Amino acid sequence: MLSRLGFPSVGEHRRFVTAIGVDAIGSGVFMPVTLLYFLVATPMGLVEIGAAISIASLVSIPVGPLVGSVVDRVGSTRVLQVANLLQGAGFVAYLFVDGFTGVLVATVAVSAGRTAFWGSFGATVAIISPPGERELWFGFLGALRNVGFALGGLLAGLAITVGSPEAYAAVVVLNAVSYALAFWLMLSVPNRVPARLAPVEEPGSWLSVLRDGPYRILVLTQASFSLSMMALNFAMPVYITTTLGLPGWVAGALFTVNTVLVGFGQGLVVRSLTGTVRRQVLLWANVAFAASYLVLYGASAASLAVGVVVVLGAGAVYTLGELLGGPVLSALAAEAAPEHLRGRYLSYHQLAWTVTGAIAPVGFAWLLVQGPAATWLGLVGLTAVGAALTVRLGARMPLARARITNGAVGDPLPIADEAGL
Repeated sequence: MLSRLGFPSVGEHRRFVTAIGVDAIGSGVFMPVTLLYFLVATPMGLVEIGAAISIASLVSIPVGPLVGSVVDRVGSTRVLQVANLLQGAGFVAYLFVDGFTGVLVATVAVSAGRTAFWGSFGATVAIISPPGERELWFGFLGALRNVGFALGGLLAGLAITVGSPEAYAAVVVLNAVSYALAFWLMLSVPNRVPARLAPVEEPGSWLSVLRDGPYRILVLTQASFSLSMMALNFAMPVYITTTLGLPGWVAGALFTVNTVLVGFGQGLVVRSLTGTVRRQVLLWANVAFAASYLVLYGASAASLAVGVVVVLGAGAVYTLGELLGGPVLSALAAEAAPEHLRGRYLSYHQLAWTVTGAIAPVGFAWLLVQGPAATWLGLVGLTAVGAALTVRLGARMPLARARITNGAVGDPLPIADEAGL
């Protein structure tokens, strides 16, 4: 089934892949009910709950660089296991908290665990995937997590429908069990310590990472892409329901379109890119995002019935940008990092997601207040910045001019000529 969808052969990595899927389902269950659970389980109000979650997220930001150093010393698999334990412990604590301090401390554990997960996830994928297949692997695991979130969301919807404290507590228990199961599955995944495999005299530190100019451009390119990725969660639902006045189910249908296309189309899209220069693919991703924003802007002048069709069509085009850019950026981030410093490099790359995740809610809210033109033309401007960064990346980083092979290769990937776009 996986091969028909264009995904790689799982083979000996079946337990790791299962752990990632279980983790995604657990996360997908809790995310939609986070605020609702604390409203039911504690005497706190929305403002207090939101403040506790935001403070915990800010506190966990420095964990990223620390995780990178630890990955390079002890191996990414061990860090993934600790990440699962931290998150599982945090959710167990959720069952007993009854005030601001308790929620804050438990959420710090969950946020730190999530940061540790993403700080070690890319390094693990880079180890298990052969050179030349990394777009396939990152695309496959991204699609798997997307489907897992969707399945978790369905279970969350059932809990919300029931609406009782016991139903919400069951969601928390299910999430804690999912992290325990993921931890158990990860126990049999071999751990590889890059630092021990590198020559003893090979230098490297955080200073080396920060001085890497081409990688800095890659991180900025990722930040631009990440902001566009967050438009689906923060900008589109509000625009659809408030500005366009469309029924709430349209926003839900938009998420469904995105989930289905990513879950069943990611592998096929990556396979279709065989022989294409990575830089080209990133440019196409920005073009797809820009086209979807322009279509959404035009939806403000459409009738109700036409508006539904236009919005869903824009969602499909937007998802194409996600399908094109996500695997390529992840593969570049892993391959451009020296193996003995891969943990540090990938935690640096992950900061693009962390920082933009903090900016996106307030940034998109401000744009939406300014009106449709400011929102969607502003985002088109963001894609122009992303495209300019992509061109610069291709000039500075040879791997960005490499062609996607989608097959295990022993030799370096073929590099396109500098002028070849």
